[in-house]
Amino acid sequence: MAWLDVPPEKLYLFEQVIVLLSCVLSFLGSLLIIFTHIRWPDLRSRPRQLLLFLSVADLLSAASYFYGVLRDFEATTWDCVAQGALSTFSNTSSFFWTVAVALYLYITIVQSQQSLAEHMVYWFHLISWGIPLVITVAAVCLNKIGYDASYVSVGWCWINIEAEDKLTWMLLTGKAWEILAYVILPVLYVQIKKHIGRAHRALSEYRPILAEAPVYQPRTIADKKLIFIPIIFIFLRIWSTIRFILTLWHPPVRHNTILLILHGIGNSFQGGANCIMFVLCTRVIRTRLLTSLNCCCKSTGPSDFRESSVSEGRTSAYGSVEDRKDLSRPLLST
Repeated sequence: MAWLDVPPEKLYLFEQVIVLLSCVLSFLGSLLIIFTHIRWPDLRSRPRQLLLFLSVADLLSAASYFYGVLRDFEATTWDCVAQGALSTFSNTSSFFWTVAVALYLYITIVQSQQSLAEHMVYWFHLISWGIPLVITVAAVCLNKIGYDASYVSVGWCWINIEAEDKLTWMLLTGKAWEILAYVILPVLYVQIKKHIGRAHRALSEYRPILAEAPVYQPRTIADKKLIFIPIIFIFLRIWSTIRFILTLWHPPVRHNTILLILHGIGNSFQGGANCIMFVLCTRVIRTRLLTSLNCCCKSTGPSDFRESSVSEGRTSAYGSVEDRKDLSRPLLST
């Protein structure tokens, strides 16, 4: 591959602005997930704890990508290596944590082995932090991290374009794990969806008996999230994979603005997408956030706020009775 014979990609200003905005939104989204986990202990569950660790990885990814796109490196420098190392570690860790969440849900829902799933959490930490760290340290020590001319990145540094075994290291530091996630995630979530579907059909047989009782339908919330988790992940990441494959077929492809922007947004917006799904689209958390914002805007005293919450039917900082019913539902619904 005569990559060095092709002029390096140079980002236009509007392309930088779009990708930088994506990084900022992802950073803020990851922060919001972390904030809600700390702010409301009664909403914590094991799946959300795993989501917390995924958000930490996504936050680091967004920060490192922001710096890389802002600098738009033109050579291998010390901060290029530092940025490339941080993005390699956090991005690879994000892949592992995404699969870990899916595997945990599969074990607890389909296999019904809660104790095994809890035991697996320790292995999730070891694998999701340990393997990316080992790979990143090895890449830095062997001088594999550096300037890549934006052939397979969007302004940030990754694998040094001058390395003879650059393809091997590109696979090892991200692409191999990314493609593996494309295979594992849909398989696990399809199995989970089928299991919920069978449970839903079994429950429907008893509805005539429980006609007057409120029956929770798992498809109303859980199914939607189960469908969108792999779809969002694949939709965001597929553009970087397409660009990577196109580059392998022949020397780096001609500058394609749309593909470049989709690559930049896809790699940096994972935290923002998770925030939309698990915070903004989760009613109990959304209600508490809006209540907190309303309280801050109106600068209402504690006693007045409690009285107005009761009289006007709004939720308090601790959630309404209906919110507490949401908390008693299966973990997937949150």
